[in-house]
Amino acid sequence: MLTSLVNRFYDDLWNRWDDEVVDSLLAADFRFRGSLGEETIGRDGWRGYRDRVRAGASDFHNQIEELIVEGNRAAARLTYSGTHTGELLGVAATHRSFVYPGAAFFSSDGAQLTAAWILGDVDGLRIQLAG
Repeated sequence: MLTSLVNRFYDDLWNRWDDEVVDSLLAADFRFRGSLGEETIGRDGWRGYRDRVRAGASDFHNQIEELIVEGNRAAARLTYSGTHTGELLGVAATHRSFVYPGAAFFSSDGAQLTAAWILGDVDGLRIQLAG
């Protein structure tokens, strides 16, 4: 079940930007720390983070490279990519493509994701945006 929840988190919520799935996939008090360092609580908080990322990279994509699940916890190795089409990390749009690695740690109550703590190589991303 948790494997499916994590896959849907990236496939549906991020890669397809499917807002209809948020309420069924994320717990009402979902705790999130994004790869860019911002922390949110709740579905609307997560939506705000997602929308800020999308404003900076409208084609932002998440690729799961490896996923390990044990009980109600999961860890994933990821690759993030996109095109810098709007403000991101305080940098105005450069229209440069970027790719950076990351890792994610999830918790679940069995039916929904309750928390996600994401790390990304933000320094590597900044270097790419600066060109």
